[in-house]
Amino acid sequence: MRAPAQSPAPAAGPVDGAHPTREAALSVLLREGEATAAQLAGSLGVSVQAMRRHLRSLEDDGLVEASPSHEGPGRPSNRWRLTDQGQGRFPDGSENFALGLLHTLTKSLPADTLELVLRQQAEEKAADYRRQIGSGPLGQRLEQLVELRRKEGYVAECRREDDPTAASDTAAWVISEFHCSVVRIAEQYPVVCDQELRLIRHTFPDCAVERVHWRLEGGHSCGFRISPLAVSPAPGP
Repeated sequence: MRAPAQSPAPAAGPVDGAHPTREAALSVLLREGEATAAQLAGSLGVSVQAMRRHLRSLEDDGLVEASPSHEGPGRPSNRWRLTDQGQGRFPDGSENFALGLLHTLTKSLPADTLELVLRQQAEEKAADYRRQIGSGPLGQRLEQLVELRRKEGYVAECRREDDPTAASDTAAWVISEFHCSVVRIAEQYPVVCDQELRLIRHTFPDCAVERVHWRLEGGHSCGFRISPLAVSPAPGP
């Protein structure tokens, strides 16, 4: 890759701001596919040492990854590329597409038909979640669900309710989502939030699930309280 005389202007900017050299490096990798630290340094007019520091920082953030490349004698050079998370930093238009699709569906379909479609989607997604999180203790399953949600663009966490008297197998938990990847869609179509509640309930059929926080009602996060259902004792002989 031949270094241009000036730093290139990115074709599409990342969603949120950060160090300009880091952001420019992401834009170059988006266009070029992959590059070495030396190639990126030449493109952006910085030292190779500085670029390597930026790349390591981006790697720590999960935005880029490297693989060794043998190009001639000497030590192999790392070739850097965007991860899926790095790709996600750039707008892809999917949100506008989803809004347009929902607008068309609400105009074309009866309300109960749209609700049925969303219900089916929630059930299918919940089945996929259950397959991935397994059947371990509730706390373990919740942690695994939170990790899956993070990969989908949510800023999520879970915590056990502060009840020192509750046994580990009866304690309730709270999932909080501080950033929702479908928040703009939910603002226009609150029915999507009903689908989210249904999704959590189908993911944990052995639990009672209720919404305890809701961003659309002025909260700073969406939250769900998950508590194990009481298990009926086995009948006697």
